Amino acid sequence: MAGHSKFANIKHKKEKQDSKRAKLFTKFGKEISVAVKLGGSDISTNSRLKDVITKARANNMPNDNIDRAIKKAAGDKGSANFEAATYEGFGPSGVAVIVETLTDNKTRTVSNVRASFNKGEGNLGVSGSVAFQFDHIGQITVLAADDICEEDLMMLTIDAGATDFTAEDEGYVITTEPLGLGAVLEAMEAANIPVLTAEVIMQPHMYTKLTNPLDIKNMNKILNALEDDDDVQAVFHNWEDGDGN
Repeated sequence: MAGHSKFANIKHKKEKQDSKRAKLFTKFGKEISVAVKLGGSDISTNSRLKDVITKARANNMPNDNIDRAIKKAAGDKGSANFEAATYEGFGPSGVAVIVETLTDNKTRTVSNVRASFNKGEGNLGVSGSVAFQFDHIGQITVLAADDICEEDLMMLTIDAGATDFTAEDEGYVITTEPLGLGAVLEAMEAANIPVLTAEVIMQPHMYTKLTNPLDIKNMNKILNALEDDDDVQAVFHNWEDGDGN
């Protein structure tokens, strides 16, 4: 079940998440708020909320933070109503970029996203302009350890609904259907398998390598600006530079 090796990139992304943990938890808080307002605060009847909580816990969000976010969303009827909006655009040399947001003001958000692309000489595209270059999947990564048996982990995750399992030098990459991520994570939690990352992502079919220093500088400008935007939940792209970023 081999696939494109992106473990180094996943670890790099995880390190960036760790350095911005408070912001990461804020993003999960928004997702929890949306899930509660759409389906209520009972995880036994709200599968969307259950999946968000499972993902938040896998990314080390404390239970107290999760509980506060649920109570706030359930009790504060006057709080902001966030809605999802996805934007597509192009970086240097046609690098494809997808930006997922949760916003209470689409006019502000689209303006900020467009400005982020402009900072790196990129441009915002229309809906569908790059999405066809990606697959929507769930992805879980696990670091290799002496007490983790590869065969047992593969059987556990496949039985729980995983669609692919890749073993790499540094660990394992488990692929699921987007809606199946929660079930696989629950099975891993029950088996006390530590998770490095767990998220629903847009995986590119092919990668674009940038070699021009100016293109690389501009691509980083775009990504940094997007990641600093409070409305942006996730950014996906098909850029692969020499460092695997």
